[in-house]
Parts: sequence; C-alpha cells; structure tokens
Amino acid sequence: MKLVLVLLVSCSWTLIGAQNYYQALMDYLENRLLAIEDRMHLWHQQAHQYHTEMLDFKKLTTEAMVGIRSDQSAMFKELEGASARMDLVEKEMDYVETQNSPRACANKADRVLEQEAWGLQEREEVEEEGGWEELQPRVSECEELISSFRSVKILKRIGSPKGMWTRDPKSSKVYIFNGTSGETVYEFRSVQEFSRSQGVAESRIIHLPFEWTGPGGAVHNGYLYYINQETDTDVQVIKYDLMSGLVTDTAMFPIGKHVSLYTLNPETVADLAVDDEGLWLLFIPTDSEPNISLAKMDTATLDIEQIWDTRCPRENAEAAFVVCGTVYVVYNTRLASRSRIQCVYDVNDMMVSEEAPLLYFPRRYGAHASLKYNPEEKQLYGWDDGYQIIYRVTIKRKLLA
Repeated sequence: MKLVLVLLVSCSWTLIGAQNYYQALMDYLENRLLAIEDRMHLWHQQAHQYHTEMLDFKKLTTEAMVGIRSDQSAMFKELEGASARMDLVEKEMDYVETQNSPRACANKADRVLEQEAWGLQEREEVEEEGGWEELQPRVSECEELISSFRSVKILKRIGSPKGMWTRDPKSSKVYIFNGTSGETVYEFRSVQEFSRSQGVAESRIIHLPFEWTGPGGAVHNGYLYYINQETDTDVQVIKYDLMSGLVTDTAMFPIGKHVSLYTLNPETVADLAVDDEGLWLLFIPTDSEPNISLAKMDTATLDIEQIWDTRCPRENAEAAFVVCGTVYVVYNTRLASRSRIQCVYDVNDMMVSEEAPLLYFPRRYGAHASLKYNPEEKQLYGWDDGYQIIYRVTIKRKLLA
C-alpha cells in the first residue's frame, strides 16, 4: 500500500513538472512569435515608406525629364536658328569675298621694276648667282583663273593625318603618298577603284629607289616627280618613270634641311605642282626668306627655266597650287579653321588686282596637308586630316591688266 502511494506521488510530481515545461515552452514560442510580428510590422512600415519615397522620386524625375525635353526642344530650335543665321552670314561673306580682292602680292611699281629687270637680263643674258637662269617674263598665253568652288566631295579616309594624293592628268591612275615621308607609293587604276577599296590593300605598291620627303610630289604624263632630302644642304627633285620603274633624271637645289615652305606644314620643304603649262616648284631659298618662290621646270630635263618671288608670305600658309601660271597660296590658323586663298600671283602679269579672288574653302575638318590641281578635270585633290577630298572649281578668263 505504501509503495502505491509513493508511485502516485511520483507520477503527480512528474505530471506537474511536464506541465510547467510545456507552459514555459509555449510562453517562449509565443514571445518569439510576437517579436517576429513586431519585426514584420516594422518591415511593412519601412517598405511602405520606401514605396512612398520611390513614387515621389519617380514624380520628380518625370517632371525633370519633361523639363529637360522642353529645354532640349528649345535648344534645338535655337541651334537651328543659329545654323540658319550662320548660313546667312556665310552667304554674305561669300558675297563680300567676291567683291574684294586678296592682299596685294605686288604693287604696280614693283611690277614695272621687275619687267625692266627682266628686259635687262634678256639683253645681257645674265645668270643669277647659283646658276638659275632668268628668261623672258612671258611664260604662255594661258588666260584661265579660278573664280569659285563648284562642289566638294569627301571621298574616304585612310592612313595618316598628313599625306598627299593626286591623279595623272594624262590617265585615270591615282597615286597615294601616305604620311610625311617614305619609300612606298600606292597606285590605283581610277578614283572609283580607290573609293571602293579597303585602305590600300587593292593597290599596286611602288617601291621607290630613293625616299620621298614631305607631301610635295606630282605626277604628270606617266612620270612621278618627288622631293628627296638626304643631306642638310640640298633638296633633290627626282623624276621616276612609272612604267619602267627607273629614275630618269634628278636635279639639286640648295635648300636647307630645316627650311619649311609652309609654316603650318613644316614637313613640306618644297612643293611640286602641275598645271596646263607643265611642272612648277614652290620653295624657300633660305629660312630667313619670308616669301614663297616659284620656279618653272622643264619636265624632260628638270632644268629651271625661270624664277619668281611671288610676294606671298609663307607665314600661316598650309598649301599652294598652280593653275594656268598663277600661284594660289592657301592660309589657315594655328588652331585649324576655315582655309582661304589669300594670296594670288600671276607669273604672266595678266591679272588685275581687283580680279584676283579671295576664296574660302567649303567647311571641312581642319587644315590641308596638301592640295594638287588636275588641269584636265579642273579639280583639286586635297588631303585633310586623313580625309581624301575633291574640290571642283569654276574657271573663267582673266582680264588683261
């Protein structure tokens, strides 16, 4: 009987202990659930706050975008108006340019003195020091003059920012001088072939026996004429037969190595040009000489036939070319702007100063590294910051001075 009572008491205490344990466990779980509910409520409040802030931010950005679009539309309208005004200003400038002549390259008294000097040299048949013979002043009866630019065509862009390209007036072949010096020239059968090609991969590569210096070469009647300078005191003009691949003649000129023909393109120590009259050489005798000199060359022998002081300064000059015995010098600024023909010199003295045009080139990219005239097409081949450009020009007859 006593054992039974002991067992009952033990069971009672065990049941009481279990109930207390379960009650404590339930209290703990209830407290944890309450804590989770509080945290979830806090998260809900924060999410609602973030959502409200996001809506406010979206509203602000929408309003800002509307304002930006409005400002952008107004800016575009202002730019269109500015562009229209700029076009009007350019038209007015073009009109003013056609009514005004460029800076005089030589006054009347200078011309009279020059003609008297030429006459004296003819009678006495003297030669200037250095062996360059001065002949009669009249070179030809050519009476053509550039009056305006008809159009501009940007063909493509290859290679170096500086270089030269030209077409042989007596054929359709095009020649590329890429860079400021080298021993390689690229030949294409036509302008169309060059425009369709990928770089110079489809060209015929011509390896010259002597390096060309500066973008001052020229091509005429199947011959390549280019400048080579391997010494500090002389510049060599080389005549290269494109058919046979042989050098047929050379001529030396005492021009210093560090003399630059155009101050804006110091790589050009001398410049060869071709026109209806044949081959010309633009050069600077010494670095102290401020003006550009012009020499008429015999295409067969490279002999100098006559020399002129053009009175055109080389300061701020970037390029030059010859049309019908008239030199057109192109000027720009150190920070490349709009190129302009600002000095014109007629070796035949057939142009009155009021007739000489002050021409601005159409807007492009920067500054010309070279300009080559093709007398058969009446076109200029320009190299501008790596772009190959063709300018078509309008020709008119000169008035007798």
